[in-house]
Amino acid sequence: MRIVISGGAGFIGSHLADLSLARGHSVIVIDNLITGRRANIAHLLDRPDFRFIERDVIAEHPDVEGDLYFHLASPASPVGYARYPIETMLTNSLGTHRLLELARRDRATFLLASTSEAYGDPQVHPQPETYWGNVNPIGPRACYDESKRYGEALTITYVREFGLNARIVRIFNTYGPRNDPNDGRIVPNFITQALRGDPITVYGDGLQTRSFCYVADLVEGIWRAAMTPGLSGEVINLGNPLEYSAIELARLVKRLADSSSEIVHLPGREEEIARRRPDIAKARRLLGWTPEVGIETGLRSTIEAFRLELGIPASDRVVEPA
Repeated sequence: MRIVISGGAGFIGSHLADLSLARGHSVIVIDNLITGRRANIAHLLDRPDFRFIERDVIAEHPDVEGDLYFHLASPASPVGYARYPIETMLTNSLGTHRLLELARRDRATFLLASTSEAYGDPQVHPQPETYWGNVNPIGPRACYDESKRYGEALTITYVREFGLNARIVRIFNTYGPRNDPNDGRIVPNFITQALRGDPITVYGDGLQTRSFCYVADLVEGIWRAAMTPGLSGEVINLGNPLEYSAIELARLVKRLADSSSEIVHLPGREEEIARRRPDIAKARRLLGWTPEVGIETGLRSTIEAFRLELGIPASDRVVEPA
């Protein structure tokens, strides 16, 4: 099968490329590298079944054909979409349209990688796919969450108007190797600070919660959402339903990294989301999917990957499980 992955040099996209190749398919990655990283796919560049096109998805694409299109292109961290707000909005609107047209032309399957940000600051916990969300259309996150919501609407319109075999996954907080240490998200922030011995910075009182899914679990869920027949028009949450507060995560990272860093509190950020936790009953029912990697196992793997990337020697002390 010919698989096209937009944003395939990004954190999640590069792991999805690995999985697709491991399962015997050819892969074309399209990425303009504004937040993706060539290093994430460097190990694939010499493979005959892999092709990398450095290009913006809002541009007309070169001659590519696919049986399955994964649309993951978009800055996805607060740092990324704050730095590139217009690019983010165009990628999730015009870029989505470009890829939907390619999938329609090729009579291919299309999967849109959407986000838990579509729920905004939720008033329902955990968040099921039937919840419409509580989103500020002109807030600091609007360039990302509103453009993702538009991308969802456009994708479903292609299902209704053209019978396109398309489905949507809403991705909750994900972490793991190849997370950009500087992308501003909570796990890479805490790990980088802990490894460097810098203060671990927690915004506000640290009681805001997130649910953290290891990247290997997440890409398996994405794969099943794309490959399971009969899911056209479906929206499916993918994430780990176990909920941790920011202060709990900071303490856990500090312990697992064997760090001497001090945990410090900074003023809360504008429109900080108080709680985010996925209801994954639909993923369990339709995909037979549930996360398997525990938080300590996943964080240990991520910490070691960050040590290598940052050039920080490993501690000689064995950190025992709690």
